[in-house]
Amino acid sequence: MDTKGGFYITQIKQLQDRIFERLLSENDIDISGGQGRILFILWKTDNLTISEISEKTSLAKNTISVVINGMVNKGIVEKKINSQNRRQTIVSLTEYAKSLQAKYEAVSQQMNTLFYQGFSDREQKQFEQYLARILETLTKHLHIDK
Repeated sequence: MDTKGGFYITQIKQLQDRIFERLLSENDIDISGGQGRILFILWKTDNLTISEISEKTSLAKNTISVVINGMVNKGIVEKKINSQNRRQTIVSLTEYAKSLQAKYEAVSQQMNTLFYQGFSDREQKQFEQYLARILETLTKHLHIDK
């Protein structure tokens, strides 16, 4: 069977990233998509370790560290050593990052509206169920390889 799903997912991801970056810029939100993924996680649960952020975003720890250092330099997040475990670094939101949340969520909603344009509610739900199955399979495969 000749399938193109993975190819389409890659193309969609590339286009989605470009459009989302443009929407962020148009709304005067000076963060990258990678920074946004980290912020999204921290807005849900602040004060996380690099490992926790890595697990929740599916980004590698070294990638997270580089992106977070850039965010610290921009005043978006702060890093501090965990007092209970000195080998861990805790990442927390600054007031500036907290002030971006509503604007960022509005841009995310714009992206979702564009993404699902022409889909019925039923089609959207079914599509998301398929994506969740693919994500679960890939996540299990990643943990098998460790």
